[in-house]
Amino acid sequence: MEEPASLAPAARLLGYAGLLPLIGCAAGLVLLPMHHALLLDAGFGYAALIFSFLGGLWWGQGVARGKASPTLFIVAVMPSLVAWGLMLLRLLGWTTADALLALGIAILVSPVVDLILARGQSVPKGWIALRLQLSTGLGALTLALALL
Repeated sequence: MEEPASLAPAARLLGYAGLLPLIGCAAGLVLLPMHHALLLDAGFGYAALIFSFLGGLWWGQGVARGKASPTLFIVAVMPSLVAWGLMLLRLLGWTTADALLALGIAILVSPVVDLILARGQSVPKGWIALRLQLSTGLGALTLALALL
Protein backbone atom coordinates (compact mmCIF):
# COMPACT_ATOMS: atom_id res chain seq x y z
CA MET A 1 0.00 0.00 0.00
CA GLU A 2 1.22 3.49 -0.85
CA GLU A 3 2.18 5.67 2.10
CA PRO A 4 -0.22 8.59 2.65
CA ALA A 5 0.93 12.09 1.72
CA SER A 6 1.95 14.49 4.43
CA LEU A 7 -0.36 17.27 5.47
CA ALA A 8 0.33 20.50 3.59
CA PRO A 9 2.01 23.12 5.81
CA ALA A 10 -0.62 25.68 4.76
CA ALA A 11 -3.36 23.41 6.12
CA ARG A 12 -1.71 23.35 9.52
CA LEU A 13 -0.92 27.09 9.59
CA LEU A 14 -4.35 28.20 8.40
CA GLY A 15 -6.04 25.67 10.67
CA TYR A 16 -4.38 27.24 13.70
CA ALA A 17 -5.14 30.72 12.36
CA GLY A 18 -8.78 29.67 12.39
CA LEU A 19 -8.66 29.83 16.18
CA LEU A 20 -7.87 33.56 16.12
CA PRO A 21 -11.49 34.82 15.93
CA LEU A 22 -12.42 33.00 19.13
CA ILE A 23 -9.19 34.07 20.81
CA GLY A 24 -10.14 37.62 19.84
CA CYS A 25 -13.65 37.22 21.26
CA ALA A 26 -12.28 35.83 24.54
CA ALA A 27 -9.73 38.65 24.79
CA GLY A 28 -12.47 41.13 24.00
CA LEU A 29 -14.59 39.83 26.86
CA VAL A 30 -11.75 40.69 29.22
CA LEU A 31 -10.67 43.98 27.63
CA LEU A 32 -14.03 45.29 26.40
CA PRO A 33 -16.65 44.09 28.90
CA MET A 34 -19.13 46.68 27.61
CA HIS A 35 -19.39 44.60 24.40
CA HIS A 36 -20.08 41.32 26.21
CA ALA A 37 -23.27 40.37 24.30
CA LEU A 38 -21.79 41.27 20.91
CA LEU A 39 -18.63 39.25 21.56
CA LEU A 40 -20.60 36.21 22.71
CA ASP A 41 -22.81 36.41 19.62
CA ALA A 42 -19.76 36.78 17.36
CA GLY A 43 -18.07 33.82 19.04
CA PHE A 44 -21.19 31.68 18.74
CA GLY A 45 -21.59 32.57 15.06
CA TYR A 46 -17.98 31.73 14.25
CA ALA A 47 -17.94 28.47 16.20
CA ALA A 48 -21.23 27.42 14.56
CA LEU A 49 -19.80 28.26 11.14
CA ILE A 50 -16.69 26.17 11.72
CA PHE A 51 -18.75 23.28 13.10
CA SER A 52 -20.83 23.35 9.91
CA PHE A 53 -17.59 23.41 7.90
CA LEU A 54 -16.59 20.12 9.56
CA GLY A 55 -19.76 18.55 8.22
CA GLY A 56 -18.74 19.75 4.77
CA LEU A 57 -15.38 18.01 5.17
CA TRP A 58 -17.14 14.77 6.05
CA TRP A 59 -19.56 15.16 3.12
CA GLY A 60 -16.59 15.65 0.77
CA GLN A 61 -14.92 12.53 2.13
CA GLY A 62 -18.12 10.58 1.48
CA VAL A 63 -18.32 11.85 -2.09
CA ALA A 64 -14.64 11.02 -2.64
CA ARG A 65 -15.28 7.45 -1.50
CA GLY A 66 -17.80 6.97 -4.27
CA LYS A 67 -20.10 4.41 -2.70
CA ALA A 68 -20.04 5.72 0.86
CA SER A 69 -22.70 4.59 3.29
CA PRO A 70 -25.78 6.83 3.52
CA THR A 71 -24.98 7.01 7.24
CA LEU A 72 -21.89 9.07 6.46
CA PHE A 73 -23.98 11.67 4.67
CA ILE A 74 -26.46 11.76 7.55
CA VAL A 75 -23.58 12.34 9.96
CA ALA A 76 -22.15 14.98 7.62
CA VAL A 77 -25.29 17.15 7.75
CA MET A 78 -25.59 16.91 11.54
CA PRO A 79 -23.16 19.75 12.41
CA SER A 80 -25.15 22.23 10.32
CA LEU A 81 -28.43 21.02 11.79
CA VAL A 82 -27.06 21.18 15.34
CA ALA A 83 -25.72 24.72 14.80
CA TRP A 84 -29.02 25.79 13.25
CA GLY A 85 -30.98 24.19 16.09
CA LEU A 86 -28.86 26.02 18.66
CA MET A 87 -29.47 29.28 16.83
CA LEU A 88 -33.22 28.62 16.97
CA LEU A 89 -33.01 27.80 20.67
CA ARG A 90 -31.26 31.14 21.22
CA LEU A 91 -34.14 32.88 19.44
CA LEU A 92 -36.57 30.97 21.67
CA GLY A 93 -34.93 32.07 24.88
CA TRP A 94 -31.76 30.09 25.46
CA THR A 95 -28.89 32.29 26.52
CA THR A 96 -25.94 32.61 24.19
CA ALA A 97 -23.84 31.08 26.97
CA ASP A 98 -26.08 27.97 27.00
CA ALA A 99 -25.78 27.65 23.22
CA LEU A 100 -22.00 28.12 23.41
CA LEU A 101 -21.78 25.41 26.05
CA ALA A 102 -23.69 22.90 23.91
CA LEU A 103 -21.73 23.86 20.79
CA GLY A 104 -18.39 23.59 22.60
CA ILE A 105 -19.20 20.06 23.72
CA ALA A 106 -20.27 19.08 20.19
CA ILE A 107 -17.01 20.45 18.77
CA LEU A 108 -14.95 18.56 21.34
CA VAL A 109 -16.70 15.31 20.38
CA SER A 110 -16.41 15.87 16.59
CA PRO A 111 -12.99 14.20 16.09
CA VAL A 112 -14.65 10.85 16.81
CA VAL A 113 -16.14 11.05 13.30
CA ASP A 114 -12.69 11.72 11.83
CA LEU A 115 -11.22 8.75 13.69
CA ILE A 116 -13.95 6.49 12.27
CA LEU A 117 -13.49 7.90 8.74
CA ALA A 118 -9.72 7.46 8.93
CA ARG A 119 -10.17 3.72 9.49
CA GLY A 120 -11.85 3.37 6.11
CA GLN A 121 -9.51 5.40 3.93
CA SER A 122 -6.03 6.80 3.64
CA VAL A 123 -5.61 10.24 5.22
CA PRO A 124 -2.59 12.55 5.09
CA LYS A 125 0.01 12.10 7.82
CA GLY A 126 -0.80 14.45 10.64
CA TRP A 127 -4.49 14.87 9.74
CA ILE A 128 -5.91 13.20 12.84
CA ALA A 129 -3.44 14.97 15.13
CA LEU A 130 -4.38 18.31 13.57
CA ARG A 131 -8.11 17.60 13.87
CA LEU A 132 -7.68 16.69 17.54
CA GLN A 133 -5.66 19.84 18.23
CA LEU A 134 -8.01 22.17 16.37
CA SER A 135 -11.17 20.67 17.83
CA THR A 136 -9.71 20.77 21.31
CA GLY A 137 -8.69 24.40 20.79
CA LEU A 138 -11.98 25.49 19.23
CA GLY A 139 -14.07 23.50 21.69
CA ALA A 140 -12.15 24.82 24.71
CA LEU A 141 -12.36 28.41 23.46
CA THR A 142 -16.10 28.00 22.83
CA LEU A 143 -16.56 26.66 26.36
CA ALA A 144 -14.43 29.51 27.73
CA LEU A 145 -16.72 32.04 26.05
CA ALA A 146 -19.71 30.30 27.61
CA LEU A 147 -18.16 30.55 31.06
CA LEU A 148 -16.71 34.10 30.89
